Amino acid sequence: MSILSLRLPDSLHQEIKSLAKNEGISINQFISSAVAEKMSALLTEKYLLQRAKQGNQKSFFEAMSKVPDVEPDDMDKL
Repeated sequence: MSILSLRLPDSLHQEIKSLAKNEGISINQFISSAVAEKMSALLTEKYLLQRAKQGNQKSFFEAMSKVPDVEPDDMDKL
């Protein structure tokens, strides 16, 4: 486990303190969770961009041509 010194504006600190209390967790747990969520979002975006580079339009259209051309079920219509 690492120790990190972090400077926050007082208003942000107070809001985090309040939110953590409402969640029944410590400020450290709240911030760790928030950082993990942000990392997950960024790493997912990076992964999807890498995967997108591997794709190609021809393969996409070949796969889509195998999907039957039928009307959607009533519950799926917009």
